[in-house]
Amino acid sequence: MNKEKVAFIFPGQASQTPGMGLDLYKNSKAAREVFDEADEILGRKLSNVIFEGSKEELTKTENAQPSIATVSIAAWRAIESEMGTIQIPNYTAGHSLGEYSSLATAGSLSIKDTIKLVSIRGELMEKACTDSPGGMSAIIGIDENSVREVCSQTGTYLSNINTSNQIIISGKKENLTNAMDLASRLGAKRAIPLPVGGAFHSALMSSAQNELNDVIDSTNFQDAVVPIVANTDARPITSKELVRDELKNQLQNCVLWNDSIGFMTDNNVDTFYEIGPGNVLAGMVKRINSDLTVKNISNYSQVLDYVESRN
Repeated sequence: MNKEKVAFIFPGQASQTPGMGLDLYKNSKAAREVFDEADEILGRKLSNVIFEGSKEELTKTENAQPSIATVSIAAWRAIESEMGTIQIPNYTAGHSLGEYSSLATAGSLSIKDTIKLVSIRGELMEKACTDSPGGMSAIIGIDENSVREVCSQTGTYLSNINTSNQIIISGKKENLTNAMDLASRLGAKRAIPLPVGGAFHSALMSSAQNELNDVIDSTNFQDAVVPIVANTDARPITSKELVRDELKNQLQNCVLWNDSIGFMTDNNVDTFYEIGPGNVLAGMVKRINSDLTVKNISNYSQVLDYVESRN
C-alpha cells in the first residue's frame, strides 16, 4: 500500500446486475477460479445465473447473496493476482452481506466457507421472508433520533443507518405504511418503500438468524489479518471469536454504516475502494464525507487501474 490509509469496502444485496463479473471471468484466471469454485461448492452453475440469468432470477435472495459475494471475491483475487502480492489495507468493511466478503479478504474465512455461508444465509432469509412477511423503507431527510421515534411509535425497526439522513427501517407492511406517514409528518423529504423481499436486519429475521447460527458455530474461522469494522457496533474486530459473535448477531441488528465510515475516517483513512458490483457504497461514502477519495473495482479495467495506481 502507498502512504495514504486505505479501506476495502464490499457491497451488499441490491448491487447485483445481470452479467456482472463476466469481464473479470474472461480476463483474469484468478477471478475465473473463484467463479468455478463457487459453482463446485454449491453444486450448481451459479455462474450461469450471474452471467446469463434474468434480473428476476438474480434478484432472488438465494441467488443474489452468493452471486454478489462471488463477484466481490473474484475482483479481489484479480487484484492480488495482477499485483503479484497480498493486499493489506488498513481496514475492511462490508455492508450487510458484504461483511462476509470482507471476512474472506481479511483472511478470517476461506473462500469456500464464505460462499457456503452466504448461500445458506440467502436461503434462510428467503424462508424467513415467507414465514414472517415484511418489507423495508428508506427515510430521507430526518435525523437518527427522529427515525428512532418513528420506529418506537409504529413497531418498526431501525435497519441501516447509511448516512446521517438516509436511514432504512423495516417491519411488517402495515407498520411500515404508518411509519412512512409519520416520518413525512416529522419532516422527511422522502419516505420510500424498497423493492426487497423482507424485513432484513430486524426481529423478523430471528428464525433465519437462529438457524444460521448453528452453521456459523460449525464453521472454521481464523483471526483476521486486517481489522474488520463490524456492522453492529462500528468497531474494529480481528479475533475469530469476535468475528463469529458479529455474524451471530448481524442479521437481526442495525447496520451502522455511517458510523463505520466515520470510525475509519477518524483513524485517518482517506481512500476507499469499493470492491464488487455497483457503486452504491461509493455514493454513500461521498455523501458522508465529500472530501474522501472513493474508487470502484468491479471490472478488469478497474483492476488494472488499481494496479497502476499502487505501483
